[in-house]
Amino acid sequence: MLSPKKVKHRKTFTGRIKGYAYRGNEVSFGDFGLKSLEHGWISARQIEAARVALNRYIKRGGKVWIRVFPDKSLTKKPAETRQGKGKGAPDSWVAVVKPGTVIYEVEGVTVEQAKEAFRLAAHKLPIKTKFVERD
Repeated sequence: MLSPKKVKHRKTFTGRIKGYAYRGNEVSFGDFGLKSLEHGWISARQIEAARVALNRYIKRGGKVWIRVFPDKSLTKKPAETRQGKGKGAPDSWVAVVKPGTVIYEVEGVTVEQAKEAFRLAAHKLPIKTKFVERD
């Protein structure tokens, strides 16, 4: 699963996701892409599950790029613990995604294969997405 090797701060603020993606919003590497339509957090497990679904369908027929990386830590307090006593320990990693962010890219497959592969991958993600082609 994806996670950073080293971070400046172990525990991050929750933050707010507002606005649109002005960077990483075009298909740069492959021929087809999966673009987000809403904002949210995508966990490292969800990124991996969608990648596996994508690769299973195209059966090494093409190349896949993952354009997002989970670099934000989420913390969690232990079960049955009273409130107070500080913030919980880091539990998992998420990628912050804004509307317009290209999440995956694929090349070396037909349009029909790419659409079906992205449809299967999109079911693993917590946000709405759409299929895009390179201009």
